[in-house]
Amino acid sequence: MTSSWSGFQSVMAPGIEAFLTHKRGLGCHFRVEELSLRLLDRFLVAQAIRTPDAITPDVIDAFLASRPRHAPRSYNHLRGTLVRLFTWLAAHDCFGPSPVRTRPRRSTVTRPPFLLDDAMARRLLDIAGRLPDAGGTVGRGPTYRVIFTLLYGLGLRVGEVARLSVEDVDLTRDLLVIRHTKFYKSRLVPFGPRMHAVLCEHLARRRAAAPPTSAGSLFTLRGGRSIHPGTISQTFHHLVPQLELAIPEGTPGPRVHDLRHAFAVGTLLRWYRSGCDPGSRLLQLSTFLGHVSPVTTAVYLTMTPALLDQASTRFEQWAHAALAGGPA
Repeated sequence: MTSSWSGFQSVMAPGIEAFLTHKRGLGCHFRVEELSLRLLDRFLVAQAIRTPDAITPDVIDAFLASRPRHAPRSYNHLRGTLVRLFTWLAAHDCFGPSPVRTRPRRSTVTRPPFLLDDAMARRLLDIAGRLPDAGGTVGRGPTYRVIFTLLYGLGLRVGEVARLSVEDVDLTRDLLVIRHTKFYKSRLVPFGPRMHAVLCEHLARRRAAAPPTSAGSLFTLRGGRSIHPGTISQTFHHLVPQLELAIPEGTPGPRVHDLRHAFAVGTLLRWYRSGCDPGSRLLQLSTFLGHVSPVTTAVYLTMTPALLDQASTRFEQWAHAALAGGPA
């Protein structure tokens, strides 16, 4: 089925196209944003809006109301796309003040992550390694063992792992090249000797299974195609009941993305125990995880009893020293 899309048609068409061209020139994909702006363009045509001056806050409110989005996150993304568009146009003297006057919706529902510790992670890897081949797959168990090792051991996103190619593994410098990340930038992720051994073993196994070439996706199970991120997530959920986890009441079961949370919290905990100042190294963790700022990284740092204990010990040491050195 061919798409009926024939380009932007409204009075905003030149501005929208210039905005998208600018963003993509900076390396942004803006696929979802373009779809949102197509909806706006179609709405303006349907409402017979023929001049920029006619795009008032009431028109924008009507557009947002015409696209019912019950989840605050979905609504805020649509609203945010409009804000970025009109702000950019105003900055380039292509439009007046932004007509977006509505405020973002507040999200009151948060999903706390389920943090696997090292013992739980080892059970996950053991169970994953025993997955049988099915439906023509080859090396399903060992492959998923390596995938979950990268997710827990390096805090990668599921999509980043799924997109890895053989060429992205630099065993000379012990680096992974993570391309086209969530924020459209590539980064280098270093790894240690144990991860080096895991990747060497996986590459040797892969070469034995597909000797004609060493190029292509790092993780394949059939036909040389990379494993879809959704398939990785489904496999994780399939394995969770076998872990026999004690899930506290009111806490949802773990998702595969929680492995990334566990890496961030585990890193912070190791810094505390080694005597480092976590606050001074948060930017390093942010860079490692591929975040745009430490503020984003802070979302991953769920407070746990172990972290509270380490923070309390650190404060007691500081307080004791301060009192000992103070006036009698």
